[in-house]
Amino acid sequence: MDFEIIGTITNIEIIATGTGIRNRSKLQKKYGKGKWTKLKGIAEVQLPNGMIKLAEVHWYEAHGIGKK
Repeated sequence: MDFEIIGTITNIEIIATGTGIRNRSKLQKKYGKGKWTKLKGIAEVQLPNGMIKLAEVHWYEAHGIGKK
């Protein structure tokens, strides 16, 4: 789903790290090797139709590579 994060992400928690991430090999092939971490948090998002909702967002992050 397409959306845009508005403001900051709060209540950030680590879901998985290292070998606990199922998509780790795909992440490494696409973005490079790094210490990958999967995180989640709460943020206001704007949907394509213009509605703004509070949602739980998930993302991957690695030092030197950034959020993906």
